[in-house]
Amino acid sequence: MKILLNCLLHLSLLGNHQIKSSAMQNNQKASLQTIVLGAGCFWCVEAVYEQIKGVVKVESGYAGGQSINPTYEEVCSGNSNHIEVCKITYNPQQIPLHDLLLIFWQIHDPTTPNRQGNDIGSQYQSVIFYNNENELKLAQSLKDELNASHQFKNPIVTNIREMAPFYKAENYHQNYFNNNSSQPYCKFVIQPKLEKFKKTQTQYLKH
Repeated sequence: MKILLNCLLHLSLLGNHQIKSSAMQNNQKASLQTIVLGAGCFWCVEAVYEQIKGVVKVESGYAGGQSINPTYEEVCSGNSNHIEVCKITYNPQQIPLHDLLLIFWQIHDPTTPNRQGNDIGSQYQSVIFYNNENELKLAQSLKDELNASHQFKNPIVTNIREMAPFYKAENYHQNYFNNNSSQPYCKFVIQPKLEKFKKTQTQYLKH
């Protein structure tokens, strides 16, 4: 009888542990938030945000246009009015949106409309898609502060827009830098940007 009771107690404790573990996982999932950002080529944006602590997932995609399920070719043509963006899923307990937005303004030139370096077109515009009023106020406040501080020589032209449907890009665009590091664009455009970020913003990096 004692052996049976011990077995039942063990099973009960194991069950409670599994329930608590499952509850913790559910709570963590429930606390995750997302933000959609456009800062030029989504390969560059993805490569940086994948390095940041508290960021759980980064998905390259398209947003802001009229067409449904646009293709890369349609977006590049400029006819769909979609923008190359990244949907960033993050844990706000590890990194607040405030910091994610500061990083956003550090990794591209937000003063050039429809252009980042040699990437030219409306699909490369600087944009923040907000989900609610609090995100709108935070984004606008930070933009105003940066403009007031004259951190950039020219005014910031980042658009702050209400969240639009997000369409995940084709599979070959996902995790692009890690899968294509020897490709010329990765070597000469993304890698220097990524290395600069790692050297100057070590406090944000995953260990």
